[in-house]
Amino acid sequence: MKKKLDLSNTKYKVKKGDTVEVIAGENSGKRGEVLSIDRGAGRVFVKDINIIKKTMPKSQENQKGGIVEREASIHISNVMVVDKSGKATRIGMKNVDGKLKRYSKKSGEVLDK
Repeated sequence: MKKKLDLSNTKYKVKKGDTVEVIAGENSGKRGEVLSIDRGAGRVFVKDINIIKKTMPKSQENQKGGIVEREASIHISNVMVVDKSGKATRIGMKNVDGKLKRYSKKSGEVLDK
């Protein structure tokens, strides 16, 4: 039996709220905002990208039930952060005033405030 990798403690350079560009798959080239990150599986949910249709049963919250469209996850290696200049870029870590900050490797500007 295969053991499942535990990636829950892994540090990722993509954060919630970042604008990312999909670099692989059927949604390649599209951009959107990161809604959430599943650290255990190494996947991200991006707004309006990788939309799937899911059948939902009737419940207290969803009185009608039926088919609902929602975002599915994308592997974190298939997205790149978009910097302020509008280009997809790799992310590095830099020590600024005694704190580690993310910076764009293309433009060199610091992404975190």
